[in-house]
Amino acid sequence: MNATVSSRAFASLGIAAALTFGAVSAMAQVTVGGAPMYPTKDIIDNAVNSKDHTTLVAAVKAAGLVETLKGPGPFTVFAPTNAAFDKLPAGTVDTLVKPENKSTLTTILTYHVVPGKLDSKALLAKIKDGKGSASLTTVQGEALTAKASGKSIVLTDAKGGNSTVTIADVIQSNGVIHVVDTVLMPK
Repeated sequence: MNATVSSRAFASLGIAAALTFGAVSAMAQVTVGGAPMYPTKDIIDNAVNSKDHTTLVAAVKAAGLVETLKGPGPFTVFAPTNAAFDKLPAGTVDTLVKPENKSTLTTILTYHVVPGKLDSKALLAKIKDGKGSASLTTVQGEALTAKASGKSIVLTDAKGGNSTVTIADVIQSNGVIHVVDTVLMPK
């Protein structure tokens, strides 16, 4: 093998390696709770790796919603952080995850899920079409109101509480997650 052919072979391998590394890096471009979020994984498989969503994952398990959120969807999930759950009155989460409160917990969690895949671009288009606000019907059945506030999207729940999207467009194989800073409450 002459030097020119050998150099081309190594150059080709180098390009292939760079392209492979680039593809892997592109797949892990969003980090939530210190963990890379992969668009090839489903909502649950990504969420369990986020140290900022351990309370949400425990609540989803207690409500029996794991298989649903591993399903084909697509789903748009407004995912409260541990800090968002910490804003609730003391003892609320411990009470909600008890088996006898599964129905209430399920109601609250499904209020954070909208059918379909609404990335921030789609949400902003709905807000624009709605002349400043968009009504989003949740899987639970009640509506959330979305509005733009500066460069953020703010959700208003049925009780008038506000939650801001802090990390948008965490693409999943079965939808999209938007990290929020406050737990949303239905009526």
